[in-house]
Formats: sequence, structure tokens, C-alpha cells
Amino acid sequence: QVQLVESGGGLVQAGDSLKLSCAASGRTFVRSAMGWFRQAPGKEREFVAAINYNGGITHYEASVKGRFTLSRDNATRCTLQMNSLKPEDTAVYYCALREGILEVDSTGYDYWGQGTQVTVSS
Repeated sequence: QVQLVESGGGLVQAGDSLKLSCAASGRTFVRSAMGWFRQAPGKEREFVAAINYNGGITHYEASVKGRFTLSRDNATRCTLQMNSLKPEDTAVYYCALREGILEVDSTGYDYWGQGTQVTVSS
């Protein structure tokens, strides 16, 4: 059974940084893309960032580009470095994984973590 576990969320002030990590387990992943999505209260889940299997290709949502950096630690782990956080970044952040190419649509992902809360106070 595949499991994704996120860690690193918390409560910070505007302008601070946080690092989210995601670790997958339960099977061997050969060429898997990993992505981060977020969902704020009363809003739909939205794409944040995604990375291909070897970390060579990344894609970011416009509002986080230049502030967030997604990196690939290995076949089963990735890290989302979030800098210059804003109150509008407040949401539950979800890690997702899929076999194949990078994807920005949440429906393209096969496996999901439980989510980690990020709260940014003004």
C-alpha cells in the first residue's frame, strides 16, 4: 500500500519561511512525478508546484513562483521550500505522486498524502 507523508507545516508570520517534506513508501517508483497542492477554507484545491522524476523539470503556480522552490531528494522524497510567506498562502498543503510526466492537474495524481497545515499570520 502506497503511503505519502507530509511534514513541516506550522504557524509562521508573514515574511517567514517554512520547509515542507514529502516521503513516499510502499512500492518502487521508477519515474514518478511529485506535486504539491493546497486547499484553503472554502476554496477548491489548487496546484502549487510539481517536479519530474529526476528534478530536472519544475513548474510553479504563478503566485508562488520566485518564493517557493521544489526539489527532488530521491525517487521517493521531495522538499518544498517556501520563502516570503504571505497570509494568502494559508492552507492545507497536500503532496501527491504519479508515475509518468509532471502534471499540474490534481486528477492526474494517483497517490496523496493526508495534508499538513500551513498558517501565515499578518
